[in-house]
Amino acid sequence: MSCRVKICGITNLADALSACEAGADALGFVFYEKSPRYVSPDVANDIVAQLPPFVVPVALFVDAGKSLIESVIGSSARWMIQFHGHETEAECVSYQRHYMKALRVKEGDDIALNVSQYPSASAILLDAYKKGIPGGTGETFNWSLIPSDLPKPIVLAGGLTPDNVTQAVTQVSPYAVDVSGGVEQSKGIKNNLKVTEFITGAKRG
Repeated sequence: MSCRVKICGITNLADALSACEAGADALGFVFYEKSPRYVSPDVANDIVAQLPPFVVPVALFVDAGKSLIESVIGSSARWMIQFHGHETEAECVSYQRHYMKALRVKEGDDIALNVSQYPSASAILLDAYKKGIPGGTGETFNWSLIPSDLPKPIVLAGGLTPDNVTQAVTQVSPYAVDVSGGVEQSKGIKNNLKVTEFITGAKRG
């Protein structure tokens, strides 16, 4: 089965439509104001309203308040949620949307145990751990730490680029891969050639 691809950190309509044309399955929008890829709910929902069918918009939050989350997802039934902070399963499921929980991986983690804490998740995103940074580190982690029998679809993130994505897909066999900085020309602005190369490499793997 072909690996799915999520292009994260979308901040403008042109990048969103280019990624869709290149074959992206999902687009990520960051609602974390400390991120250089932050986008406002109004701008994001305007972009989502213009996306082609079958492309999933994913709203990324880091320990966000209920009012912010609802201000985003209340404008479109298409939103999936990505929780990238310390949210409990009860918090995640309370919005009654498909969601994936991001887990930051480091040596010594019991990944299977951590995944088991979110039985209602549609998928689990595995990202590189870096102290004080909830995501977007641009760093890979040791993929061999990932158990082969996890009960949830795995979305692999962290330091992926057009140069290493085929290897990542071949080694890990994830349900999907997630990239942001690895296909940018500057923070929040995508390089369309890199996006195309990344998607081609992911689906080749």
